[in-house]
Amino acid sequence: MKSTTDEIVIPTTANFIQQGSGAPVVLIHGIAASLHDWDELIPELTKNGYASYALDLLGHGGSPKPPSRAYHIEWLLEHFVHWITSLRLTEPAILIGHSLGGYLALEYARRFSAWTRGLVLVSPFYSRLQLPPLLRRSYSSRNLRGVIAEHTPQWMFRVIIDITSRAMGHSAGALHSLPEHIRAQTALDYTRTAPGVYNIPSVITDLTNYLPSISLPALVVWGDHDQTLAPSSFPKLVNAMPRAQGISLRAGHVPHQSNADEFNAIVLNFLRRLDQAA
Repeated sequence: MKSTTDEIVIPTTANFIQQGSGAPVVLIHGIAASLHDWDELIPELTKNGYASYALDLLGHGGSPKPPSRAYHIEWLLEHFVHWITSLRLTEPAILIGHSLGGYLALEYARRFSAWTRGLVLVSPFYSRLQLPPLLRRSYSSRNLRGVIAEHTPQWMFRVIIDITSRAMGHSAGALHSLPEHIRAQTALDYTRTAPGVYNIPSVITDLTNYLPSISLPALVVWGDHDQTLAPSSFPKLVNAMPRAQGISLRAGHVPHQSNADEFNAIVLNFLRRLDQAA
């Protein structure tokens, strides 16, 4: 256990799963989510000869939840770095991160490039300017979103998720953009998230100026109907990173869940090209 700011002790344990064998792939979910974000991708990685490692971030899912009303991004990064170090990997990992997980993947790659083989960034969060003005203001109100989340029952989260999923629709003509089991898991993950986590978007460091220094092979995938982060922000990230490529899907903020088959094929193609270049 290690002390950090505000006298909070950051736990050194994490809830995680490991499946498959081969080159290591580390999967990092977004805010108010869990390792179940990757339930559709992990079996495909296993079948194609990769070892998947997916964790619940600090304050999420089954991982520890320090009793603070306002989490800091450094806490999540410290917890993540300790966890990935504890895996004792013998070769650099490919990091796949969604939204806030994309932020952590970028920061890890920037600080530990020698232990990062490549990046897959899914709707990555790297600057508060990506947030729509209304959402930006709600995060700026200290603890407001956390208090609301803490007092919102799971059934209400589910109603909101269902309405949003139905409004988005599906590119194949289905009623919902998200399958039933994913909507149920999403609602559960919201209720399992520590309220203090919602402070994080208001305190992150803008990574824009650091992007040109991250010269690892990178794939950026986003939805052109993302209502959480501005879709126009993702091509800017691609252009700023020396070895990045970008792919836009007809999707919202979670293309890895709403367009799982298409997303999985894109990721596996990127991983194969990394293997061929090795």
